[in-house]
Amino acid sequence: MREEPTQRLSKQSITIWRIQRSLEGIILVLLPIIYGVVLQYLDWPVWILTILIAVLVLYCIAFIFIWPPIQWRRFRYQVLDQEIDIVQGVLIVRRTLIPMTRIQHVETEQGPILRRYKMASVEIQTAATTHRIPVLPIEEADQLRDQIARLAAVAIDE
Repeated sequence: MREEPTQRLSKQSITIWRIQRSLEGIILVLLPIIYGVVLQYLDWPVWILTILIAVLVLYCIAFIFIWPPIQWRRFRYQVLDQEIDIVQGVLIVRRTLIPMTRIQHVETEQGPILRRYKMASVEIQTAATTHRIPVLPIEEADQLRDQIARLAAVAIDE
């Protein structure tokens, strides 16, 4: 049996995921607000508003506070000479081996939240799909991108 990958994401990924999920939660807050406004004009049941608020509170507790640290502990990756090994997932754990010969290109990506924390994601694209190693310090992400590009070029030349 193959050993688990050893590389981890930056510990700041927990904070970044919490911010991203909080922004998603703000969009979800609109549901109870809209329903509350509709209650002023229509005779709809109030218990639905209570359920919407309860679901929102559960979302915040689960996906903003509990999920990110667990997700951080589970995500691992390792770049080897012939392949990239990625393990991710909390409830369903997915292990992906990406052969260097299948890599078409690799890039770093940085949105506004990642830029604020001087982080970036590395995206590895094959003909079938895109794989992502999220939330690495920008220097580490750049080095990883360059390392994968070199190894993929060598693998294709062989």
